Amino acid sequence: MSTEQKKQLAAQAALDYLQMGDAVGVGTGSTTNYFIEGLVKLKGKIEGAVASSIATETLLKKNGVRVLDLNSVGTLRIYVDGADEATKNKHLIKGGGGALTREKIVAAASTKFICIIDDSKLVDVLGKFPIPLEVIPMARSYVARQMVKRGATPELREGFTTDNGNLILDIHNLKILDPVQYETELNNIAGIVTAGIFALRPADDLLIGHERSVDKL
Repeated sequence: MSTEQKKQLAAQAALDYLQMGDAVGVGTGSTTNYFIEGLVKLKGKIEGAVASSIATETLLKKNGVRVLDLNSVGTLRIYVDGADEATKNKHLIKGGGGALTREKIVAAASTKFICIIDDSKLVDVLGKFPIPLEVIPMARSYVARQMVKRGATPELREGFTTDNGNLILDIHNLKILDPVQYETELNNIAGIVTAGIFALRPADDLLIGHERSVDKL
């Protein structure tokens, strides 16, 4: 079974969480796009969706799913999104698509965060996938120097601007042994808008697509 098929299995399993009248938070990325495909078939059942990025909003509208403003909705019952890496403790690295800030906001505003991944994304220790940092443009060099001091290798994501008008630094060569502590530390560096570690608000359920089955943590 291909990776794409495993992603589809995980995305389909997340559809079981939907209830009549839900306003559902929807993340960004290839696995989440499979969830959107399934959501289209159920759009008459839900109130609508809060998108975590302009790309997701565009895809939802294209498929006739009503897009809601988080400020109007308030607390969401569920949020469904993928991850670039995940541990069995449900700590995540997210932001490969550059939507980490809005993803973190929607996750924080949701009662239940369901993360959908294929089994290649499950790791023992976070950090092989570079950690995205959304940074204010004037702080790019300062934040990069702070990362170098920590033994990491920062790389500017060339030609990319976030939906919020900021830049992404991808941080290589880190092993995140204590994700909660490291996310807290990054949050205190001036100029970082959001770090791509999701540990202070981890996933509640992790759905992992395998060969012909989905594991739930």
